[in-house]
Amino acid sequence: MKKIKNILLLASGLLLGQASMAQVAIVVGAQSAATPLSTEHASALFLGKADQLPGAGAVTLLDQPESAAVREHFYTKVTGKSAAQVKAAWARLVFSGKATLPKELASSAEVKKALASNPKAVGYIEKSAVDSSVKVLLSVD
Repeated sequence: MKKIKNILLLASGLLLGQASMAQVAIVVGAQSAATPLSTEHASALFLGKADQLPGAGAVTLLDQPESAAVREHFYTKVTGKSAAQVKAAWARLVFSGKATLPKELASSAEVKKALASNPKAVGYIEKSAVDSSVKVLLSVD
């Protein structure tokens, strides 16, 4: 009986962990002039195929650490590629001199802090971390 209870607790913990990653928000600082993004434009930005943010011009991309679950979820949902595939694509762009890697920050809190000081920056955070310091350009499940 105790074994079944432990299995149920573990399964519910896994489901809750997945639920917390249910939504990711692509965000800019609250004062940014950027306008909402389509999934296609967001994908192009974070794959290095576009460098303009609608309403704000040239963009600085902010990324989460490789170890963050939000990173894998974001890239899978927005670009249709794994974080490893995106990393490989960026490596090719950087090697060819066509692009500069997104700036990797330690957490969603660090992304929000960086957005506050750079109106041309865009990043992604867990939707649950959205507050009045950021403006959401796109939410993805």
